[in-house]
Amino acid sequence: MKKLLTTALATGLIATAASVASAGEIAVIVKTTNSSFWQNVNKGATAAIEGHSEHTMTFNGPAAESEIAAQVALVENAINRSVSGIVLAPSDPDALAPVVKRAYESGIPVAIIDSGLAEGSEANYQTFLSTDNCAAGKQAAQMMIDAAGDTGKVAVMSYVAGVGSEIGRVGCFVEHIGDNSKIEIVGPFYSQSQMATALNQTTDILAANELVGIFGANEPTAIGMGRAIEQAGKAGQLTAIGFDGNADLQDMVKSGTLLSTAVQGSFQMGELGVNAIADILAGKEVTSFIDTGVVMVTKDNIETPVAQNVLY
Repeated sequence: MKKLLTTALATGLIATAASVASAGEIAVIVKTTNSSFWQNVNKGATAAIEGHSEHTMTFNGPAAESEIAAQVALVENAINRSVSGIVLAPSDPDALAPVVKRAYESGIPVAIIDSGLAEGSEANYQTFLSTDNCAAGKQAAQMMIDAAGDTGKVAVMSYVAGVGSEIGRVGCFVEHIGDNSKIEIVGPFYSQSQMATALNQTTDILAANELVGIFGANEPTAIGMGRAIEQAGKAGQLTAIGFDGNADLQDMVKSGTLLSTAVQGSFQMGELGVNAIADILAGKEVTSFIDTGVVMVTKDNIETPVAQNVLY
């Protein structure tokens, strides 16, 4: 997939869009607006659009990540109002693929961020901006092994099964643990990206298992996990690693509830996603994959510029 999309830009409807859509709306559609992570994407998109005065930017998403039909409807609405381009974080790789194809057929370029679409959909979007979630999952797994040892039980608290980011992040975490230790994996358990669900699930798992470690794979899940650890009086008694970097998770790192939290470049997803669409509309060349990176934030590095640039 990592090739220059000169062909896509030189032929068909996308080329027409690039040549005639000199100005217009860039629609940024994320998995939910009710998350600090996605609001940080909004900040990045807002910063980017200031450099493209010929375009406007709108930001939208469902009330919850599990509301997949609502996200499909938002993309359909953007197509129907003939936006110039779309930056999309798909909640479901299969459900969003047909509407992204419709955008392509309508001459609207699409930048996919955070989570991939179903295999075979690559021809219908122009670039994919994401953390390398598999690499991030392996990083978290190696930190878990280094801190917790290579035996015992580690619980995996996931979010929405089958989402592209979840497949890479959680799948590679579990695979790396299995390949490099004798740790027994408990789970994964799926919170549907609901903090309260993750809290209740973690409370039950802590009561039923003697864990050496636990991994919370996205923001609401990791927050619920951390709160359950604190309520159970087990902060610092097991190795806990989260994912994403809002104020709650930063506080948990500082207090020692979490050893670390893996933080994606969410601001960069919004900023670089909008810039990519603007470049496509200007007829410029865009690479098919842009890695927005991850930082393992710990108590030791949380105040450093490297961490502060990705925290939100």
